[in-house]
Amino acid sequence: MGQIGDVAPHQAKLQGIRVELRDAKARPSSSQLLESLLDQAPADFFTFGWLMSSLHQRSFGILMLLLGLLATAPIGSTAPGIILAAVAVQMIAGRSAPAFPRFITARRLPTRYLFALGTRSIPVLRYLETAVHPRWPVAFETAKRFVGIVVLLLTAILLLFPVPLSNIAPAIVIALIALAYIEEDGLLICCGFLAALVLIAAAAAAVWGTVVSAMLIIRFW
Repeated sequence: MGQIGDVAPHQAKLQGIRVELRDAKARPSSSQLLESLLDQAPADFFTFGWLMSSLHQRSFGILMLLLGLLATAPIGSTAPGIILAAVAVQMIAGRSAPAFPRFITARRLPTRYLFALGTRSIPVLRYLETAVHPRWPVAFETAKRFVGIVVLLLTAILLLFPVPLSNIAPAIVIALIALAYIEEDGLLICCGFLAALVLIAAAAAAVWGTVVSAMLIIRFW
C-alpha cells in the first residue's frame, strides 16, 4: 500500500507535465497568429474593429507588438504612440480587451500596410521564437501586472522627445515586452523591464538636465 501511495503523486505530476506540454504545443506562437491574421485579412481595406475582433483574448499583446513595430519607423511614430498610450491606460485600468471610439474602429486602412508589416515582422518573430518560450512563470505573473505602466512610460518617451531617431529604442523595447507578454516568457519580460528602466532613467536625466540648464539661464539672464 505504501508503494502505491508513493507512486500516485509521481503519476499525477507526470500527468500535469503532459497537460502543460500539450497546452504549449496547442498554443499558437506570435508569428502563427500574425500569419493567421494576414490569411483572414480583407482584400483591400481593414479596420481596427476587424483587427480587435480577430485577435480575441490576445488582443492586448498582439496590438502592442504591432504598434511597437510600427513605431520603430524613423518618421510617423506619433499615431502608433498615441494608440499605444490608450492601450497602456486600458491595461492599467484592468480591461480584458482594448476598446476604442467608433471613429477609430471604423476607420479603413489599406490592407497592403498590414501585409507589408507582416512580411517584415514574421521572419524576425520566427527567429526570436527559437529562444522565446514560456518560462519563469512566477516572474511573469508578477511582472505582467506592471506591463501597462511600463509601456505607458516608454510611450511617453517615444512621444515627448523630438530628437531624430529617439523613438527607435523605446519602440523596440515595447515590442520585446509585448512579445514576452504574448509568449508568457518571464525571463524576456524581466529583461525588457530592465531595458525600460535604463531608458526611463536616461530620459529623466535628460529632462532634469534641461530643467537645471533653463533655471541657470533664467537666473543669470
